[in-house]
Amino acid sequence: MTRQILPILALLLGMVFLMMGGGLQGILIPVRGGIENFTSFQLGWIGTGWAVGFTIGCIFIPHLVRRAGHVRTFGTLTALLSVSILLNGLIVEANFWILLRAMSGFCFAGCYMVAESWLNERVSNEMRGSLFSIYAIITMVAMMGGQYLLVVADPRLESLFMLGAILYALAVVPTAVSSAQSPAPLTKVNLDVPSLFRNSPAAAVGATLSGIISSAWTNFGPVFGQQSNMSSASIATLLAATLFGSALFQYPLGKLSDLIDRRYVMAIAGIIGVAAGSLMTSLSTSFSFGTLFYIAAIGYGGVIYSVYSLAVAHANDHAAADEFVKISGGLLILYGFGTMIGPLFTAQMMDIIGPSGVFATTTIAHLLFASYAIYRTFRSQRVVEEERTEFKTSSLARTHTPESYVLDPRSNPEAYVLQDEEDVPPMPPPIQVE
Repeated sequence: MTRQILPILALLLGMVFLMMGGGLQGILIPVRGGIENFTSFQLGWIGTGWAVGFTIGCIFIPHLVRRAGHVRTFGTLTALLSVSILLNGLIVEANFWILLRAMSGFCFAGCYMVAESWLNERVSNEMRGSLFSIYAIITMVAMMGGQYLLVVADPRLESLFMLGAILYALAVVPTAVSSAQSPAPLTKVNLDVPSLFRNSPAAAVGATLSGIISSAWTNFGPVFGQQSNMSSASIATLLAATLFGSALFQYPLGKLSDLIDRRYVMAIAGIIGVAAGSLMTSLSTSFSFGTLFYIAAIGYGGVIYSVYSLAVAHANDHAAADEFVKISGGLLILYGFGTMIGPLFTAQMMDIIGPSGVFATTTIAHLLFASYAIYRTFRSQRVVEEERTEFKTSSLARTHTPESYVLDPRSNPEAYVLQDEEDVPPMPPPIQVE
């Protein structure tokens, strides 16, 4: 294990800086927006801007990498991330922030894809599962750490924006000095919605709804805390509790889905989401932010970030072994469409019923998720045991790119490389570091 980790230790360190910067920016933007009295509708569009940029990045970044190479692309994107967060602090204007968040989403998609391509190049097939788990843990812990940086300075000042820019700048250093030569070409996404729906309707609908659920909380969780007069530390703890719930719930839900029809487990996850969201709504209405509220937040986060993984596992039960990357990448784009819708719908709900509108949004989406999963159990039979794929825990859905699925142990990296290397133009010469 140590021999496998050492060659990629510098790259993993770069991902720590990147995720810390992303975690800080993700919580700082809505909190500062609230301080500046941005409307819920404006905050919703800021969240949608990030989702649009990220989804476009997943589609177009492979073409950019083929022209400029991995190192140059990663360096350019991290530089743009530093510029974007500095401009957030320099020019505080809602419409401008929408454009900046779209740029950040685009850059994050590219950074993830380049880093994951490098990891995929440097790891053996035997260690792929272990590395994937380590990568998932690192991204989650680093993002939580970045969120807690909110407490080190007043969000009204520019200090936190500068700190975020420093973290993004540090992220490029390990990759810039990497000795890796010409990693495999990045995965191209060919979206075929009718084919995805025919393959597994429950997974296609579930991926879209899970995007709505995740983006509603990711973008408006900090806004909820701010409008509920929670301190910066309490807001960071609330978001950390939901991330902790994701780590806690994914494995047991996944293993249960290996034993019974996954659609039943998808329904169970949806019901837990309805119950936890309803409880948090009740407690927040009375401003009861005690231990029970944070326990409910753990359950709430456990299903917010697990439903997408269940949808991907269910879709691949119905797919051929060599279609894992294609199917999962297509579901990722559907998830991206959901993340565009979620913030806008949540903004409307919060304007109507107040801060708890974020829970109303996710409760409705969880209810639809559970209901459709149960409905599909009456429309088709469970996949036979021999054709089912084993569930694997994964990183947060909002950090997934098609390249994540090439790194996933359920993929067939040899088949992917052989098929995708055709018609690839020569890569630019690698940057040599003395």
